[in-house]
Amino acid sequence: MRGSVLALVAVALAGCTATPPVDSPTPTHSAVRTVAATVTPSPTATSTPHATPAPTGAIPPPTTARPYEAADVLAAMRGSRRPGGVPDQLETTGIATQVAATVWTWQGGPYPALVVGGSCGPASCTLEVSGAPPGAAGADLYAFSVALPSGTVELAASDLHGYPSGLDALINATVRDRLGPDALDGLALSGATWQLPPRVGWFWVAYRSGGEEGSPGLDVLVNLASGEVVETREP
Repeated sequence: MRGSVLALVAVALAGCTATPPVDSPTPTHSAVRTVAATVTPSPTATSTPHATPAPTGAIPPPTTARPYEAADVLAAMRGSRRPGGVPDQLETTGIATQVAATVWTWQGGPYPALVVGGSCGPASCTLEVSGAPPGAAGADLYAFSVALPSGTVELAASDLHGYPSGLDALINATVRDRLGPDALDGLALSGATWQLPPRVGWFWVAYRSGGEEGSPGLDVLVNLASGEVVETREP
């Protein structure tokens, strides 16, 4: 079982290594339409490393990159079709520049539609940016906190499902092979989220007794490039 899974991992993601963020985004253009997504809070972690040798293969890794410029984000803000749109105080070049420098996509290209929405209180605002690549397991969602009046942007949370849906079977097989049959007995794959650089090729994988978020289960951090289970935690 372990040999066959490592062979699959080698074909799908070998060569996928951690790379630091680039210094500037690559320009592109974006359209706007609504994509539903939610942010899942992170539970308390407990570390359980399982080291394994990295496989070899010929399939290139994901070309994770930041495809947007400030002008793209600003245009999506101004054209937002989300209920309430985007508050005027968020529609600045400075804020759009910070957002563009933070939004990565799995294959490095722009989403078919970049969706932006936001709201503001007396001292701070929230800004959400989302998109779903073609053939993806789901949508990517970035949630930002924006301080007023400075306009300082911080990434509050990310919920990234915009990886190829065909990887789900490989992710599941890799995790089950590493942990063994007893660790995930009675649990079903609920979903996975890809991780931002420098953790290229890493996933948090959720297993739940009912196959749904919120039910008892186990969360697993796996490096799909090496087949290593890095961490496990109870939700």
